[in-house]
Amino acid sequence: MKKIKNIVFVFAILATNALFSQGKFELHTVAFYNFENLFDTINQENNDEEWLPNGAQNWTHKKYRQKLHNLSKVLSEIGTGEQQTNSPVLIGGCEIENRGVLEDLVKQPLLVNKDYGIIHFDSPDKRGIDVALLYQKKHFKPTSYASIPLYIYRSMEGKGDKDKDKEKEESDDKVEADKSSNRVYTRDQLLVTGLLDGEEVSIIVNHWPSRSGGEKKSAPFREAAGLLNRKIMDSLFAINPKAKIITMGDLNDGTYNKSVKEGIGAKRKKEEVKEKGIYNPFEEMFYKGHATLFHRDAGDIFDQIMVSEAFIDKDYKKFQYWKAGIYNKPYMIQNFGQYKGYPLRHTLTEIGYSDHFPVYVYLVREVK
Repeated sequence: MKKIKNIVFVFAILATNALFSQGKFELHTVAFYNFENLFDTINQENNDEEWLPNGAQNWTHKKYRQKLHNLSKVLSEIGTGEQQTNSPVLIGGCEIENRGVLEDLVKQPLLVNKDYGIIHFDSPDKRGIDVALLYQKKHFKPTSYASIPLYIYRSMEGKGDKDKDKEKEESDDKVEADKSSNRVYTRDQLLVTGLLDGEEVSIIVNHWPSRSGGEKKSAPFREAAGLLNRKIMDSLFAINPKAKIITMGDLNDGTYNKSVKEGIGAKRKKEEVKEKGIYNPFEEMFYKGHATLFHRDAGDIFDQIMVSEAFIDKDYKKFQYWKAGIYNKPYMIQNFGQYKGYPLRHTLTEIGYSDHFPVYVYLVREVK
């Protein structure tokens, strides 16, 4: 039976490829990338002192320009090669200092001809980092957008596990509470609705609270983020039960965690997804051994893109989910030393790409 299923799967791929080659489908890539500390060199009213020329990172203009070039190279290539030559029409990003760094990014030689628009809000995050959406103006027309705050408080923290203190995350992204309100200020969730080549699509861009202080202790923060994400989606479904929703981001949780499985209600298998449900293709990828980041030699998929039921109902007269991937080309990977195989990130002596690999999904639609 397994052999028969594999044969059917192969024929399905061949049939899809044949349709593409005959020009019967149009294909778009949607991506998410954690830009890892995309800071400029200008001292502003946020916690950017580390990322200044005289700061701990010795962050010079030359290094900043190299970082922009590196990110633009990745973004220009994500999703290309599968009957696809265009860079992603939609790109969610996080760890962004301000709108200015995004304006510098989209003006890079490898991206400038794509004419990316920017949707960005300053968030109350203590480290001064935000989420944003880049979109190709030729293909996507925003109709509404909003920054939706996540309210979490120190009193919500879990007890943690004293026997596992050694497993606490080592992260720049510290969880700090405001002394007067006890609120933990973190990234807002960005909701954008617009027309993708004439078809309404809503996108939620996320960067959930980190595991600083330990996974169990900080888990309630991410569970609250998952519930907020679901609340946003339910508000869209209340207007249209067949709403086409893409939620993406660095969730700081795996595909198996409560924040994703119960908060969002994401399903591993397409056949499990009911109306108003959410399909997470990255859960199956995790169980097959794929990863977008590594910690103490253990890989996981914190970077995820999920789609609502309307994207998998096989009505190819409208955009449908085709497949997902992790973009991890050799030049983006550390190839020696203690962190061999990890994403090639920034150090004091080398300007890398990010400590995360980007993720993407393909959307396809029949050409009329």
